[in-house]
Amino acid sequence: MTYSELLKFDSFEDRLNALILNDYEYNSPRSEIQTFFKTYQWKKLREKIIKRDLGYDLGIFGVSIHGKIIVHHIDPVTIDDIRKRAGKLTDPDNLITVSLNTHNIIHYGKPLEILEERKPGDTILW
Repeated sequence: MTYSELLKFDSFEDRLNALILNDYEYNSPRSEIQTFFKTYQWKKLREKIIKRDLGYDLGIFGVSIHGKIIVHHIDPVTIDDIRKRAGKLTDPDNLITVSLNTHNIIHYGKPLEILEERKPGDTILW
């Protein structure tokens, strides 16, 4: 799946379903990619992708992202991709803006747990 192909889906749900990593054996190289995410090259590209997608979740007009905007790699990045600086790390056709909840659904099949708002007296044990 690429960004260009994803644009053929009009609805948020269709785009999300196309990206969910069902039964995909994926081992996140999170610690290895953090250095790359701090580079000038990534920061400029991230800014470009956010502008392209207007900061909307999955690039769907009107689906605003509240909080941090994540620039997601559509084709998951491996440790080998990072070490070799594979083209898909910086290919705009492999990147899309998503919210944290959408990112978690793509990777783990479910959103973050919704925390209930605290209320006075909610810690009373009797």
